[in-house]
Amino acid sequence: MRTVRSQPHFDHGAALRVPPHDDSRNWRKLWMWLGEEAEVIAEGGAIQVRTPDGPVVAHCGDWIVLSHSGSFHVAHAVRACDA
Repeated sequence: MRTVRSQPHFDHGAALRVPPHDDSRNWRKLWMWLGEEAEVIAEGGAIQVRTPDGPVVAHCGDWIVLSHSGSFHVAHAVRACDA
């Protein structure tokens, strides 16, 4: 007998938040964690991350999630200019 899932399957993993542009210690940690999956963005405090849906720009305060499948995803934070 097959059961019906009432909740979608989530591929949870680890996450790091994009630090402010002047937080060099946490930027080093983020760069080491992302490895070759990230590129520098010219605008301050932003990083481009390779995801299964293509490159995504993450800004200060956004979360970069590493799923169990080994893929990175970006969860954008609400910014004052979004209102």
